[in-house]
Amino acid sequence: MLTEQGPATMPAVEMVARFADGTLSPVQVHDAVQSVIEARESVLNAFWVRDPDQSRKAAQASEARWASGEPLGPIDGVPVTLKENVARRGVPMPSGNAGTEPVVPEADAPITARVLESGGVVLGSTVMPDWGMLSSGVSSRHGISRSPWNAAWTTGGSSSGAGAAAAAGYGPLHVGTDIGGSIRLPGTWLGLATLKPSYGRIPLDAPYLGRAAGPLTRTVADAALFMRVLSRPDPRDWTSLPPQDIDWSAPAGEVRGLRVGVHLDAGCGEPCDAEILAAVNRAAAVFQAAGAVVEPVEPFMGQDLLDDLDLFWRVRSWNDFRALTPEAGLRVHPHIIRWCQEGADVPGTRVLQCYQQIMSIQARTVAATDPYDLVLSPVAPVAAFPAEQPMPFTGDAKTMAHIGFTAPYNMSGQPAATVNCGFTVDRRPIGVQIAGRRFDDLGVLRAAAWYEQNRPAEAVPHWPDSVPGEPGEKSTCTTLEGKQP
Repeated sequence: MLTEQGPATMPAVEMVARFADGTLSPVQVHDAVQSVIEARESVLNAFWVRDPDQSRKAAQASEARWASGEPLGPIDGVPVTLKENVARRGVPMPSGNAGTEPVVPEADAPITARVLESGGVVLGSTVMPDWGMLSSGVSSRHGISRSPWNAAWTTGGSSSGAGAAAAAGYGPLHVGTDIGGSIRLPGTWLGLATLKPSYGRIPLDAPYLGRAAGPLTRTVADAALFMRVLSRPDPRDWTSLPPQDIDWSAPAGEVRGLRVGVHLDAGCGEPCDAEILAAVNRAAAVFQAAGAVVEPVEPFMGQDLLDDLDLFWRVRSWNDFRALTPEAGLRVHPHIIRWCQEGADVPGTRVLQCYQQIMSIQARTVAATDPYDLVLSPVAPVAAFPAEQPMPFTGDAKTMAHIGFTAPYNMSGQPAATVNCGFTVDRRPIGVQIAGRRFDDLGVLRAAAWYEQNRPAEAVPHWPDSVPGEPGEKSTCTTLEGKQP
């Protein structure tokens, strides 16, 4: 017999199967998820906007479609959250920043449109830090988002609310965005299965160099199911890949005979903690024991490349910051102010040098990883840090010292997944990044699913489905019927 919260934490693939055979209804699931949200949200602070009445109506409509045998798509009735920078018509988009006047989109983003067309029940918009440029749940507009594992720990970012929602059991399917690790960092620090897909695989309404959107879920199978919806074409993204008939439902692949690289030194940023390296090495040993040919990958990044990528982003954010009024600028998070001020008055020739360095990152990443079917690496050099801390490392000079393993795959456009592969001695999750050749998203997901099924028992997350014991900041979430943001 289902408990009150049982349906909320059910994988989406099982949920849909039970909708089809009539043993579970979308309304049951929706109400169970809402009970979890009500119990946990005041601590976790995952939502910017949510509308329980409207989402329940969507669940009721889905229930009627299943009853008549006419579901709209593969996720009809499944609860979904969307990061606040994924446009939803009429829903303000402040990008986590208290200094901005939120844009109110007049149309849904491609992602939102595909979810709604497929019958997904959108619960709301999840929070992010200022302009998405902090790798934590710290936001000048929203306050602090906290980990469901322990409220003292960070969610990671910038898909902070999406990650918290996934780990907390706010339904199974969540969308994040990523230009340097913003899907995979919450993935490693929250124990999730995630995918930063190939550049252009999921159409966007605001494409940008290295930017991608993708799923944050508890299981690889759910991430694959979600890709069936998110990867559908949309002509608004002029950078998107041509439509391709990919069988996202393909089961876990075999790894025997695959050439697998193991990349343990990013060549830049801060060195990895010993517990992180040990966990990734244990994951590599699982592949090797199954017949994969495992070889070390030498560092291919350099600190100069990472520093110039950082400067390029600082200039971009400074351009946004300088457009604010002085009064509004004071409301931006102090860390972001200090960080982007380093991008003030940078000569155009220097910006062009940074752009050329990004091309070097692309070339080096593809050349170093092309000999391998897969590359395993840490996601970040450290496990979850304090929730109040804007970045993993203190000091403005180390702002991007944690993305040496993740950012190269944004620049090269290669797919990269995360799967939990262990825990620190104090039970903080550790993820392994599984990257693949350009456009081989399915191969990456199949390898991730294989590892998920074959990892040792001590690496399997037992999800924190109770309310964290430590108090957090009060949620700033509002509803569409209530106070407008």
